Amino acid sequence: MKKFTYEARDKSTDSIVKSIVQAESEMAAARVLTEQGFVPLNITEVDDSGGWFASLRNRIRAKDKVMFTRQLATLIGAGLPLAQSLRTVLDQTQNKKLQEIVQEVIADVEGGRQLSDAFGKHPEVFDKIYLSLVTAGEASGTLDESLKRIAAQQEKDAAMISKIRGAMTYPGIVLAVIVAVMLFMLLVVVPQVEKLYKDMNKELPFLTSALIAVADFTATFWWVELLALVAIVYFGRQYAKTEPGRRAVDTLKLNLPLVNGMFRKLYMARFTRTGQTLLASGVPMLDMLDITSAGVNNVIIEEVIKRAADKVKGGRALSQALGREEYIMPMVPQMIKIGEQSGKIDEMMGKTAQVYENELNDEIRTISTAIEPVLMVVLAIVAGGMIGAILFPIYNLVGQLT
Repeated sequence: MKKFTYEARDKSTDSIVKSIVQAESEMAAARVLTEQGFVPLNITEVDDSGGWFASLRNRIRAKDKVMFTRQLATLIGAGLPLAQSLRTVLDQTQNKKLQEIVQEVIADVEGGRQLSDAFGKHPEVFDKIYLSLVTAGEASGTLDESLKRIAAQQEKDAAMISKIRGAMTYPGIVLAVIVAVMLFMLLVVVPQVEKLYKDMNKELPFLTSALIAVADFTATFWWVELLALVAIVYFGRQYAKTEPGRRAVDTLKLNLPLVNGMFRKLYMARFTRTGQTLLASGVPMLDMLDITSAGVNNVIIEEVIKRAADKVKGGRALSQALGREEYIMPMVPQMIKIGEQSGKIDEMMGKTAQVYENELNDEIRTISTAIEPVLMVVLAIVAGGMIGAILFPIYNLVGQLT
């Protein structure tokens, strides 16, 4: 089915409407618009070509979704009709891909669909958590409040991920420097030492000979090493997308020394923050557990939450269901138990999320501080070893000459 942008006059209000419609042909698009009460003025087929570069350029970032959601919540809260609110947000949206999606949502809403149904046609942008909160807001008449909760949830999640990525940036830079130093020594300095020994008819030390062999291989077969690196990265990413691969990666995150505490706190903060948002919006407990199990983005934690949901179905309290699970940190069931006793589970989950978010910030700072001296030692060992392998033979030669 093709996409068409259109400009039409609304018969009921005599206003000009611009949006997007899906149809088999331009004539079919005109027929759809006429049936919806519009007089088509201009219909143009959307060119979806542009390749992977256009797709990358127009990808929808978390920042784009947060801004869209918060603006929509503000306009609906101010009393504007839903379709008008969507059109106003559309005018302020810069991302081309998001503009197309919002245009489709507007067309669906004007065609009589619920907002949650219109969003549901775009799961790559509006996930299960988003749709559940919108559905709850529509049912309770508090759509603006639900959208504000979504925006707050997205902002907190994006902030945590950004901090973790930031903590990994410095180690990445240092590793790149180590690789650059090694390549410079191998391709520029080591060949000069080899030439010096050949000119003097001297036998090279073992370590220097090994470095020269590596340097010769790298200089001659650099393309083999590059292809091998690309293949490792590509097939590693493909494996990580499979069920066994994802399970292996997620298990590693939960158990790898130095970073396991950071990831466990991230998942606990994500679970409790999402749970608090859903429960506060009126989503039932079992639905909340089903949605959050997918929302934590770790298959191991997802299985834990699903097991807890089965126990809750059997009549057990959520705090008891989570209490003996290996990867659920102790504070979570303890705080939920207090919430069960006071009738404020959502509030207690929110407080728990805040605690883990604060601890996660401290954990990230600790890891960043601890990893710096480790990387410096690695850099010193690598660079020192290579320099030693180059300088010691030169000192040897100088000693023999004197």
